[in-house]
Amino acid sequence: MFDIQITGTNIRYADGGISVVHVQFQGHDPERTVSLSGYIPLTSEEYQGNESIPALKNIVRTKLTERLQPEAE
Repeated sequence: MFDIQITGTNIRYADGGISVVHVQFQGHDPERTVSLSGYIPLTSEEYQGNESIPALKNIVRTKLTERLQPEAE
């Protein structure tokens, strides 16, 4: 399983509220032979209530898995 670390968040505002949050991350496998880094954009709704680091790690892990294993079209 990949070890995911949240390295930052970039919150963008529009019309007095949050419009999007970019959650920056780094990750690697246990042997450190594969590494990933980047950001996952979250909507205001996805971010609110999930501001804690453990919650953001779970969201990043889920979204990474979805991108790495897309459903067959």
